Amino acid sequence: MKLASIRLVTHDIDRLLAFYVELTGTAAVRLAPAFAEILAEGAVLAISSEQLVKQFNAGAAVAGANRSAIIEFQVDDVDVVLARLVSAKADVAMPPSDMPWGNRSMLLRDPDGNVVNVFARPKAA
Repeated sequence: MKLASIRLVTHDIDRLLAFYVELTGTAAVRLAPAFAEILAEGAVLAISSEQLVKQFNAGAAVAGANRSAIIEFQVDDVDVVLARLVSAKADVAMPPSDMPWGNRSMLLRDPDGNVVNVFARPKAA
């Protein structure tokens, strides 16, 4: 079995898409007016409108209702990413911090309130 993508459902696809394009530095592929994908290294992040889910997926997902999943992006340098996002006025839930297991991590909230972990693994000595 192959994990094909993680999909976020939103009321405002343009706003959410702009956040993830800014965060990842990766252009989105707009497959339909209400659906887009960001093809990140190792995973696909899909974003769709709640209306699309109501129409084709029996309303199974509710926009902005997530409080249990964390979307994670591994980067080379967390502090560099934060510096780039300052101008975008990112909602920083936890500033860059060193974790007991060695990762450097920060938590953001996307425009819909989803938690996003941006982390870097320790550099090999």
